Amino acid sequence: MAIVVPDVLDESCATRQALERLASKWRVLLIYALAAGPQRHAELRRRLPGITQKVLTETLRGMEADGLVERRVLRQEAPQHVEYSLSALGKTLEGPLQAVCDWATVNVTPAPPA
Repeated sequence: MAIVVPDVLDESCATRQALERLASKWRVLLIYALAAGPQRHAELRRRLPGITQKVLTETLRGMEADGLVERRVLRQEAPQHVEYSLSALGKTLEGPLQAVCDWATVNVTPAPPA
C-alpha cells in the first residue's frame, strides 16, 4: 500500500491549512499545557514563560475559533473566572504531538545550559 502525500504546497490543501494553524509555537505549547486538563488564564501564563498576556489571550481566542479549545465561564460577576480546556478536536492532536515528543527524545540533543 502506497502512502498518499497531499500537495501541501497547494494553498487549498487541508494539510497545509492545518499546518498554518498549528505553526505558532504558542498554539502547540498551549495544547501540551492543556493536555493536563482545564486551566485558568493565569495558570497557563505561569506555565508558558515568555508569553505575554495579550498573546495568550489572542492565541486562546484563535484556538477557540478553530474549535481546538473550549472556554468555560466559572463565575459571571467581576472579576470573571474562566477556564480553558482542549475540545474533542483539540484532544485529537495529543497523539501526533506525543509522536513529536518521542521523535525528539531519540533524535534531538538538548542544548547545553547557558
